[in-house]
Amino acid sequence: MVGVFLWYHEFDGLMRSYRLIQLRPGKEEFMNLLRSIVVLTLMLFPLVGNAAELTKDSLATVEKSIAAEKAVLVDVRERSEWDKGHVKGAMLIPLSLLQEDAATTAKRLPKDKIIYAHCVSGRRCVTAANILEKLGYEVRPIKPGYKELVEAGFESTK
Repeated sequence: MVGVFLWYHEFDGLMRSYRLIQLRPGKEEFMNLLRSIVVLTLMLFPLVGNAAELTKDSLATVEKSIAAEKAVLVDVRERSEWDKGHVKGAMLIPLSLLQEDAATTAKRLPKDKIIYAHCVSGRRCVTAANILEKLGYEVRPIKPGYKELVEAGFESTK
């Protein structure tokens, strides 16, 4: 009988071992491999499925929600970037502080409002959103950075 040969990794909690197996219909090894695939899929699913994405809300919607006090704007750039200019009314919560101590840093944010997070290009605000969402915040990272927000009509201050 011809079978399929596979090299697979087995982990029993204490040791790792690698085995070369020949898969044949009805063999115990096939079931072990199938279980391993299921476990790996379940372990990776939360990492892939829950990633924050840039919001599809328009800047007009963002501005309207902030003006109606239904949302707050959070700048996740670093202090040195903020000091060179920032959107008036935005809160500074640097990504580096969130990564160091998310629970303490996030306490400054309202849980009953939408958090619109921005940075320069959209990368850091997505990372910040992932952190804040795990703490129970509704976060919508926005793609436009500080310069684009100012160009779109958000008031700037230093």
